[in-house]
Amino acid sequence: TVMDCRGFSEFLCVLLLSADLCCCQVYLLTDKGGLGRVFDGVGGLSGGGATSRLLVNYEEPYRSQVLDYLFKPNFGASLHILKVEIGGDAQSTDGTEPSHMHYENDENYFRGYEWWLMKEAKKRNPNITLIGLPWAFPGWVGHGKDWPYDFPDITVSYVLKWILGAKQYHDLDIDYIGIWNERDFNVKYIKLLRYTLDKSGLERVRIIASDNQWEPIALKVLLDAELSRAVDVLGAHYPGTRTVPEALKTQKKLWSSEDYSTFNDEVGGGCWARILNQNYVNGHMTATISWNLVASYYEDLPFGRDGLMTAEEPWSGNYVVDSPIWITAHTSQFSQPGWTYLQTVGHLSQGGSYVALTDGKGNLTIVIETMSHEHSVCIRPPLPPFNVTSQNASFLLKGSFVGFSEVTNGSVSLKLAVDEVYTLTTITTGTKGSYPAPPPSARFPKTYSDNFNVRNPPFSEAPLFADQTGVFEYYVNLSETGPHVFTLRQVLTVRPVTWTADADQTISVIGDYHVTCDVFMETMDKGGVFIAARVDKGGQFVRSAGGVYFWVFADGTYNVTNDLAGRSVLAEGHSGTRANRWYTLSLTVKGQLASGWLNGYLLWKNAVVLTPKNGWAAIGTKSFELAQFDNFTVTAQ
Repeated sequence: TVMDCRGFSEFLCVLLLSADLCCCQVYLLTDKGGLGRVFDGVGGLSGGGATSRLLVNYEEPYRSQVLDYLFKPNFGASLHILKVEIGGDAQSTDGTEPSHMHYENDENYFRGYEWWLMKEAKKRNPNITLIGLPWAFPGWVGHGKDWPYDFPDITVSYVLKWILGAKQYHDLDIDYIGIWNERDFNVKYIKLLRYTLDKSGLERVRIIASDNQWEPIALKVLLDAELSRAVDVLGAHYPGTRTVPEALKTQKKLWSSEDYSTFNDEVGGGCWARILNQNYVNGHMTATISWNLVASYYEDLPFGRDGLMTAEEPWSGNYVVDSPIWITAHTSQFSQPGWTYLQTVGHLSQGGSYVALTDGKGNLTIVIETMSHEHSVCIRPPLPPFNVTSQNASFLLKGSFVGFSEVTNGSVSLKLAVDEVYTLTTITTGTKGSYPAPPPSARFPKTYSDNFNVRNPPFSEAPLFADQTGVFEYYVNLSETGPHVFTLRQVLTVRPVTWTADADQTISVIGDYHVTCDVFMETMDKGGVFIAARVDKGGQFVRSAGGVYFWVFADGTYNVTNDLAGRSVLAEGHSGTRANRWYTLSLTVKGQLASGWLNGYLLWKNAVVLTPKNGWAAIGTKSFELAQFDNFTVTAQ
C-alpha cells in the first residue's frame, strides 16, 4: 500500500494504490444504475441556548483561530452550514439570546452575536448555507399566552423582519428558515410564511419543517398539496440515523437538522463519525447539523462541552480543538454541497458503514467508519447493541469510475481495524490546519470587575455575563450624570414565549466568590433586585437553582435566600431601599457563613449556608422588570 499523507499526519491519508489484501467482502461502487440523493452538507448550530456566548470575548488572534478551525475551507471542520438561533429573549437550554424585537414597536438588528458569527463564517466560506430558527419568542408575540401561533400573521411578520434585517444591516442572505415546536403543529403558519416570503421577494428562502420530528409533518405534507409546496426540507432532531416511510414518500430533502449533542471526547468523536455516515445509509438524510457548533458557555451549564470544539475560557485564551473537528473534516473537506451520493452505499459485513459521493466531474470520495458501540454512543437517542470487528474490505469501482489512474485492477483494498475512519478521495486540497498552541487553561480570574463604561460596545452583552433568564444589555442612562451614565440594564418586562421552565426571576451568571454591585430598581413598590454567589444551576434548570441570594426590594425590605425562587429564607429585615435610587450591595461567602453590606454598612451577617459549596456569581431581578447594574466586582477569597 502506498499512501500520500499530504500534511495530515495520522489524521487522513489519500490512498493511491491498492494492496493485495485477502478481503472477506467486496463492495461495489458504481454510478451505472443512477445516483442517490444530492448531498447538502455538514453543519454546526450556534444557539438553542446561547452556546457561542463566550467566543465573542476572546482576544485576537485566538478568536480568529477558533473561527478558522470551524469555517475555513480545507483547514479544519470546513463547515458547509451554519444554523443560528433567532434570539427570542428566553432561556432555550444554556442561556438567553436577545431578540431583534423586545417589544412590538422595537427593532434593533445589532443585538447579540449571531449577526457577527454569520459574517465571520461568510468571510471564510462565502458559499456557506445560513439557517435561522426561533426556539422562543418575546412575550408580545404570544399576546399573553405561552404559544406563538395563535396569531400567525404576527409571528410571520416577526420572522420576516429578522430575515430582512439580516440583509439590510449585515448584507446576509438567509437561505433557510426553520419551524420548530414541541406541541401541535401549525399548518396555517407555514403556509402564511411561504406566502409572505414570496410576496416579499424572498422566494429563494426555503422552509424547514418541522425541525423537530418526522411526524406529524410528513403525513400532513403527503395529504396537503399546498403545504407540500410550502415545505422544502423535512428536518428531524436526533433521529438516531433513522427516518420513517412517510418522510421518504414525500420525496423532500431529509435533514438531521439537530444532532450529536455529545461530550466532545473520543467517544463523542465516534458518535459524530457514525451518524455522519449512517444518517444517509440508514435514513437518506443529506445534511447533518451538530448541536452545538462550539462549546463556548460555562461547562457547568447543561450539556457542558457538547460542541465540535471547546472555547470556554476567554479570560485565558485557551481553546481545545477536539476530536469532532477532524471527524467532520473527513467528509467536509472532500465533498461539497451539490455532490451526489452513490446508490451503492451501506453497512460493512463486520460492522461499520461506508458512503461514496461524486461531483459528477470525475471526482470520487469514499468515507468509511468502523465505530464500535462503546466508542460511538451519542447522548440521545439510546443506541441499540451492535458488534464491530477488524476486517478486510475491497471496494470495486465500476461505471464512470473505471480506469482511475490512482487505482490498480479496478479496486481499492483496505485492512480496517475497529474505531477508525478512512477517507479515500481524488481531491488533493485537504489539509490538517494548525496554529501554535493557545495559552494554557486557567481558572476564572481571582478578581474581575466591570463598570460597563463602553460608549459604542461591539456586542449588546457585557463580557462573560451569561444571561439565564431576562436580557441584560449595555445601557446609556441619559437622565444620570456622574458614575452611573453607562450601566447594565435588565430590559424585559414581559415573560417570553418559551418551551423551557423559565424562572420567574431574571438572572445573569458569571465567575464566583465575593460579589459587589451597584443596583437601581426602576419598578416602584413591587420591584426587587439581587446579587448572588454559589449559584449551582443554570440553563434550562435555573428555575431550581440554589446559592446565596442577597435581595433588596423597593418596599424598603431585604431578604437572603438559599434559592433563586426565594422559598428558603436565611435572613430578612428592613433595608430602607426604594426605587429610582442607587445602592451598593456586597456579598461575602466564606465556608458556611455569608454576610451582606448595603452602602458599606453591614446589614446582615453569618447566615448559615450548608449548600451549595460553589457556583457562579450572579445579578438579577425579582421578576421581569426594568433594573440597572453598575460597578460589578467579583473577588475570590
